[in-house]
Amino acid sequence: MTDVAADSKSLIDGFIRSRVIGQGLDRRTEKAYRLDLEHFYVWIERKNSKEAGLSHGSGSELTEKEMGIHGWEDCVEAYLDYLTAEKNLSVSTVCRKNRVLGYYSSYLAGQGVISPCRSPRPARGLEKSQPSHAPLSKKEADAFFAAMDREYQGLDSEFRRRICLRDMVMMELLFYHKIEISELLRLEVTDYNPKTGILTIRRKRGEAYSICLFSQELRRKMGLWLEERIPLRHPGEYWSRMFLSKLGKPLSMEMVIRIFDKYRKLAGIEREFTPKDLKEGSMKQYARELVMERCH
Repeated sequence: MTDVAADSKSLIDGFIRSRVIGQGLDRRTEKAYRLDLEHFYVWIERKNSKEAGLSHGSGSELTEKEMGIHGWEDCVEAYLDYLTAEKNLSVSTVCRKNRVLGYYSSYLAGQGVISPCRSPRPARGLEKSQPSHAPLSKKEADAFFAAMDREYQGLDSEFRRRICLRDMVMMELLFYHKIEISELLRLEVTDYNPKTGILTIRRKRGEAYSICLFSQELRRKMGLWLEERIPLRHPGEYWSRMFLSKLGKPLSMEMVIRIFDKYRKLAGIEREFTPKDLKEGSMKQYARELVMERCH
């Protein structure tokens, strides 16, 4: 029997009764769901023990209420990255576990254990002086990416299609994976492994972490972009930069903001947003929903 704390086991049992038994699913599904959730809790306990400098099983685990929605969502995301980068599980297996965790998160929200969503966090020092944006809605997100796709499909210039493809890949990376814009602009071609879908992200101080591009469509676009960017290259310092301007130079933060604003207007979204709004926590759950839909 997997070592899972009593309170967590009680929540898993309640979820199984509601989601599996209550919907008439078979015993194999019940066993698979239970194992997925037990493994997740064991990973949380080990992670917390390691961070606290304690040994496994020493009572360092956090409850869902103590973590809150912020900690819970971050734990789920970190766990999926762990399964991909360290356990080397296949994309289909990680997507299946992601589905189960999504169902479980919905159950916990329904039970009042975690909040159904979280509001975007304001910048430090501005909590009182600046109100947060209302989150970008599902309808607005759909309209934003549909506007990009319409333009791409309607372009008859090979060069303009190449630039539009670049923009789609960048915006989807921000949307799906919540990376910083500065991290996006530092990406090198060698940071991406097309065979595994693993993308290495480098922070300002040289630290790095890995993410998996779970969306098959995004992986397809990334592969296509790596081919299409070749004509934009110029010998020199920026030869290997992932995202290049029309002149073969690195993109700037201002350029990314202009790109975002262009498609925001084409999508008919009148209220002001910036690329940072694509990566806020309110967007992440919708991104996860898209991932789950594409894994079916």
